[in-house]
Amino acid sequence: MAVKIRLARAGAKKKPFYQIVIADERCKRDGRFIENVGTYDPNQNPASFKLEESKTLEWLGRGALPTDTVKQILKKAGIWEKFVSKAA
Repeated sequence: MAVKIRLARAGAKKKPFYQIVIADERCKRDGRFIENVGTYDPNQNPASFKLEESKTLEWLGRGALPTDTVKQILKKAGIWEKFVSKAA
């Protein structure tokens, strides 16, 4: 089972809001997920995000792979650098 850290869309039409979730890659985008680790709101200026750092680092350590968009969010939050420095 491959686990991904990805976005699950919520919100109204033309007003997206995303949850950052840990999910099996075989599940639908907005379907079943394992754990919710944060939120991302692109409607704000600048876009806002909130992440639970400890849970995110724990799942990265277990081998969860972030999607490209989530990886950029992790870099902006500074979590990706902590993970890479811990792994090295």
